[in-house]
Amino acid sequence: MKKMVFRGKPGRVAIIALAAGLIIWACSTVPLTGRRQLSLVADSEINALSFSQYDEFLKENKLSTNAEQTAMIKSVGKKIAAAVESYLSQNGMSDRIEGFAWEFNLVDDATPNAWCMPGGKVVFYTGILPICQDENGIAVVMGHEIAHAVAKHGSERMSQQMAAELGSATLTALLAEQPETTKQIAQLAFGVGTQYGVLLPYSRTHETEADRLGLIFMAIAGYDPSTAISFWQRMAEMSGGANVPQFLSTHPSNTTRITNLQSFLPEAFQYYKK
Repeated sequence: MKKMVFRGKPGRVAIIALAAGLIIWACSTVPLTGRRQLSLVADSEINALSFSQYDEFLKENKLSTNAEQTAMIKSVGKKIAAAVESYLSQNGMSDRIEGFAWEFNLVDDATPNAWCMPGGKVVFYTGILPICQDENGIAVVMGHEIAHAVAKHGSERMSQQMAAELGSATLTALLAEQPETTKQIAQLAFGVGTQYGVLLPYSRTHETEADRLGLIFMAIAGYDPSTAISFWQRMAEMSGGANVPQFLSTHPSNTTRITNLQSFLPEAFQYYKK
């Protein structure tokens, strides 16, 4: 057998092999969907950064003074989070939410939006409540956002950024060397702020995965998952039927999203108990 000779620069092959091996080793599996994902960032690191940025956001933005709406957001959030914790515990997956510190806040902002940072830090904007209409509508959005946290989409996107760098060993080192750049990367990874970036295909994957998991999570908590269809129909009506082209958007189009949700419903109803 002819001996194989690598003619690249000294150490280059070893570096590539090491990187490939690291990526294969540092993979985890998303609950229920079974999708493999890159995981290079320790939960303790990503959660510490998330909690810090979440607190900073709350200091810079006005919380809603509507006690009834605020209480509803917190109530639905705690209900779904508790149901998810119970399900993961019963199925030997409690490690997915180890170190989580659930928090649900309503911010006074007319933007129809909501998001969740790693570790269970959720924000709803008052602008999305008219589209939610009621507790079930809030559960649709809440289940989706909690799904982002449980699936560790923020950590995965951060890992992808770190894999692209290959020069910094840990998130802590990145923060020490380039704190502002790291915070900007984190905002993109956590889905806060910038809507466009280099991870567009992965973001659409994350959104669809969060839709699927979100239906299951709200169903486990006792909310009718079919109400997600009417929620997104209202969202489409609010936008006047206009959709951002999918190749420019981190989110599926409303039409695609509704079609996907309809296909996910039979699975979600397996977990639904009124």
